[in-house]
Amino acid sequence: MSFDQRLEEIRTGFERPFWVANITELFERLSYYAVFASLARYLHEVLNFPTERATNLTGLFGGLVWFLAIFGGAIADRLGFRRALSLAYMILAGSYFLLGSIASSWLAPVRSFLPLVVLATILLVLPPLGVALVKPCVVGTTARASKENVRSIGYSIYYTLVNIGGAVGPWLAGLINEHLPTAVVFRMAALSVFLMFFVVLVFFKEPQRSGETNTASIAETLSNFVKVLSNPKFMIFLLIFSGYWIVYWQEFISLPLYVHDYIDPATNTDRMLSTGPLVVIALTVAMGVATKKMAPFNAVILGTVISMAAFLILAVHSSVIAVYVTLVVVALGEIMQAPRYYDYISRLAPPGQQGTYMGFAFLPIGIGSLIGGWFGGRVMHQFGEVAHQPQRVWWVISGVGILTAILLWIYDRIVKPSAQEGQA
Repeated sequence: MSFDQRLEEIRTGFERPFWVANITELFERLSYYAVFASLARYLHEVLNFPTERATNLTGLFGGLVWFLAIFGGAIADRLGFRRALSLAYMILAGSYFLLGSIASSWLAPVRSFLPLVVLATILLVLPPLGVALVKPCVVGTTARASKENVRSIGYSIYYTLVNIGGAVGPWLAGLINEHLPTAVVFRMAALSVFLMFFVVLVFFKEPQRSGETNTASIAETLSNFVKVLSNPKFMIFLLIFSGYWIVYWQEFISLPLYVHDYIDPATNTDRMLSTGPLVVIALTVAMGVATKKMAPFNAVILGTVISMAAFLILAVHSSVIAVYVTLVVVALGEIMQAPRYYDYISRLAPPGQQGTYMGFAFLPIGIGSLIGGWFGGRVMHQFGEVAHQPQRVWWVISGVGILTAILLWIYDRIVKPSAQEGQA
């Protein structure tokens, strides 16, 4: 097929809801990662939470998104994508605005009524509710509003836009933090998703289901969850792989605090966190071609080793340059393992349960963020604030990642998923 034919196929293969949903997703990711990049330092430096409390709350913010996404699809199917997206963007706009306004004088009566930690926790729970609705709506719209011959391209467009948002969000947060208070980052995020609320109302039309089966009831959904939970090999794999995300999320949880407190307080840590998404955008296709003959589980193990060992760079030499190198190497491991991780799970799922299994594929990401917040805060406090040996933080963090890779290798030897993939 010629380039012109492929271009025409793309031009005619997607209905308008596809483009509207995916463009709004770009702005949702931009807002989310702008907030996430600034959150740990905002909680620690603006709201004066201790390091451990700040990292715990940051981990809660990141982790709930992935837990709630398991249920978000069922809610979105019942509301319809248009109403679910509208509701999601209103929730996000309000919660981001309130998060950035915690220290404002007009919220003083609320702060006097509620302890600050309770108020912050409540407001940090709200954005994940919105994100958990956005994700299934956009992915579902991509499926419904794409012709079969371009659907795989549609998901590539979706993944690319997600990473563009992930790169631009921290960069904008860094730009704002250079000249304005951090609270403005949250208000920029709120404005961004608030505009998407109107974009959905004006331009988004509910995509047709075109032959899809009826949505599963709540009872059927819970029954599918029980079936997955009763698969011990799969659940053990998910629990082991959570170690990857406990370490990975330290980019957003511990690294900004570490750079500011122990390397250079003038460093723009928000902009720094654009590095990984930029590498992902640039090299995902090339990495896919380079590793296409590798069994999915082997790619997961190798990608885990690369990402987790990357933090040893900071353990050996802490500098701004070393941080950038670490982020690049972590991203290289990520793009090696992430596509193959989902490939492996899709092969593992029994017929008729692919959707449920893929929903559970997000579980390690959520576990990693929730535990990662507590874990990152503990090691930062112990080795940075108590022992005054901050570089040991990265020996411990990387050690957890290397242990994860070893456990994956043992799992592979016992369950033999790579051997099964080779036979397939």
